[in-house]
Amino acid sequence: MVTLVFVLHRRPGLAEEEFHRYWREQHAPLVRKHADALGIRRYSQMHTLDTPFTEVIRSSRECQTSDYDGVALVWFDSLDALGAAATTPEGQAAGAALLEDEQRFLDLERCLIWLTEDHPVVEA
Repeated sequence: MVTLVFVLHRRPGLAEEEFHRYWREQHAPLVRKHADALGIRRYSQMHTLDTPFTEVIRSSRECQTSDYDGVALVWFDSLDALGAAATTPEGQAAGAALLEDEQRFLDLERCLIWLTEDHPVVEA
């Protein structure tokens, strides 16, 4: 499995609550709709929680503070499967639809994306 990691910043002027609502209620169904065309095997949204406990954990490791709003994880069977989906007319249309929607709620210039290989260590 290959995982696309997408670290998200909301658009300037978009309230935090509105960002999370839009991402869950508008964008997630769009990803679900296009999952087959894009070869997506799994999609998870990790919404940032602002809690006092976060600061305790962060400071215990001397980590920097973050203004990211969440992380999207998108799993594919392989790099070949990811690439193949992008070459089909359906995959290209799906990718364009997702990008168009992302521009409505994300500050894409401040977001981060990378691909990873999953190496599970603990599974319940």
